[in-house]
Amino acid sequence: MSIKKLPVIDLTTSVACCSPLVREPLDEAGAAELAATFKALADPVRLRLLSLIASHAGGEACVCDLTGPFDVSQPTISHHLKVLKQVGLIDSERRGTWVYYWVLPAALERLSALLNTTEARA
Repeated sequence: MSIKKLPVIDLTTSVACCSPLVREPLDEAGAAELAATFKALADPVRLRLLSLIASHAGGEACVCDLTGPFDVSQPTISHHLKVLKQVGLIDSERRGTWVYYWVLPAALERLSALLNTTEARA
């Protein structure tokens, strides 16, 4: 399994990767990256998985806690978790026989900043 390292952005000295849509248009690369993220979130199972992980006590959830609420097989759940991880919305760690997942706050903040219309019009 390959390990991806996400860049750390110092918000005090850098411009966010994506300005709000109402402020300026997206460039081609930014649009492609965001389209992949929104495509991942467009699936109801993945959206529910993200919500379950984010709302789980302690901010992380064992894969064993994520299979019960769905009417799909465990391999299907694993596929959806892989997609969420590939677009950078969640991360995971194996502990013994179980894998634990957590939401990456920076990814949600990036999406929130993109969709924020309040700041751009103020």
